[in-house]
Amino acid sequence: MGVDLPILWAIIIVFGLMMYVVMDGFDLGIGLLFPFIRDRAERDLMVNTVAPVWDGNETWLVLGGAGLFAAFPLAYSVLLSALYLPLVFMLIGLILRGVAFEFRFKADAAHRPIWDLSFAIGSYVATFCQGIALGAFINGFRMNGLTYAGGAFDWLTPFSIFTGFGLIVAYGLLGACWLIMKTEDALQRRMIELARPLTLLLLIVIGIVSLWTPLAHPQIASRWFSLPNIVFFAPVPVLTLATAWAILYVLQRQPHALPFGLALFLLFLGYSGLGISLWPHIVPPAMSLDQAAAPPQSMGFALVGALFIIPIILTYTFWSYYVFRGKVKFGEGYH
Repeated sequence: MGVDLPILWAIIIVFGLMMYVVMDGFDLGIGLLFPFIRDRAERDLMVNTVAPVWDGNETWLVLGGAGLFAAFPLAYSVLLSALYLPLVFMLIGLILRGVAFEFRFKADAAHRPIWDLSFAIGSYVATFCQGIALGAFINGFRMNGLTYAGGAFDWLTPFSIFTGFGLIVAYGLLGACWLIMKTEDALQRRMIELARPLTLLLLIVIGIVSLWTPLAHPQIASRWFSLPNIVFFAPVPVLTLATAWAILYVLQRQPHALPFGLALFLLFLGYSGLGISLWPHIVPPAMSLDQAAAPPQSMGFALVGALFIIPIILTYTFWSYYVFRGKVKFGEGYH
């Protein structure tokens, strides 16, 4: 029996995007939380918790985009055509926060607030645009056969705007839980205070999206409530409520790493719900994996490189996080 290359590549791309959400979500979340922290030393400490690893986190975004281009070029062309503007603004946001990340440490006291503001704005723009792209992807795209037939602003809908704000809440929670794990004393207590309302707000966002999606898209509703999908989907709402309750419960104790792990699991549940909703379409509502797939020879050739590079990325990612494990204290970190 031969290897099903489209499914294998879909798994690689989904894995890469999930790793990006895990790795860069809390990174962006730190920038989202900047406006809630006024103390300069505390802001420095927040940035120092990710300084050794932040630029490697976006490797997974590059992997996902490159994998899509290599394995599903037709889907790549449709998605880039449909989401050109939000993706461009996302990249602008990522560039702005990357430049601000470096310059804020080198700026004098008079100019430091400018780069702090740039860091926060870049984080908000990048996160909001990612959320808009997610909402537009769930909504689906107007197609003429296998060609994009929509306009330049079809992505701009009430649902996509809502998912943009929803992703800000999700990344904000990840950032708060990361800082609970990496800091202590007053800053950690402030993050605990922020994590509680963010958890409740994210639960509300998940509930609204879970209701809005099947009501707006009958084909998704039929997929949710048909066998065997309903068997896989039924535990997700229960696990979501249980995980949110567990986060709130742990935050009342002396939390360390557990809130961060639970927040990641909460996002994974949402990610799994998205997969159940859209599988096996790589470009909803109608383009399947097989329709968008590159020739088998191309997919097989690219797969050799992917299977070589992914273990390397995983190894140096694990090693960097292992080396820089533990609490970060004032005066330590990036210079």
